Amino acid sequence: MSLELEAELIMAVRGYECEERTRWDEGIDFAALDARSDDKVLLRVITEPETKSEAVGVDGVRKMCETMKHEHYDKGVLISKRFTESARKEMSQKSIQSVSVNHTPRFKPDKLYLKIRNYVDDLCKAKCGRIPEKKSDCEGKDSDGNYSCKIRLISDNASFHFERGWTNFLKRDLMRLLAISNSLNDQNNGD
Repeated sequence: MSLELEAELIMAVRGYECEERTRWDEGIDFAALDARSDDKVLLRVITEPETKSEAVGVDGVRKMCETMKHEHYDKGVLISKRFTESARKEMSQKSIQSVSVNHTPRFKPDKLYLKIRNYVDDLCKAKCGRIPEKKSDCEGKDSDGNYSCKIRLISDNASFHFERGWTNFLKRDLMRLLAISNSLNDQNNGD
């Protein structure tokens, strides 16, 4: 799973509206707005840490704190593969949420599934021009059970995963939909 998609997952589930995405030498910054509280949120993804251990150190946290202060952010989320212990302590003191390969946010299955349904509807409309009213309206699966549409396959998988309460699978389903959505947006923007 890419760290960038992890940031997008957090924004999608928490209802953050991405206002700007900025690439820089060490990663990507997402400037977002929390629609519920009107808080300005910085989600910083560090893909190329300065340290040789590939762990973000306390300097990386301090740089984020400076950015948050100068650009008037209310909340921060720092995402990377790994963090040093001193970086974790600094983030805790500064109320910055850390997200790493081994420490990801927990989301309730029903909240994930609701976001999945919203993305499926949006993607169906973008791809086929309409949202199916019932399963038979969707041409993404034939009578033999073969799928011709990734969106339909992910949707059906997500229903199965939700029935069983498998949160990690639901997260992957949503991330796959985010990747499809990004791909469609890139195609539409001519990238």
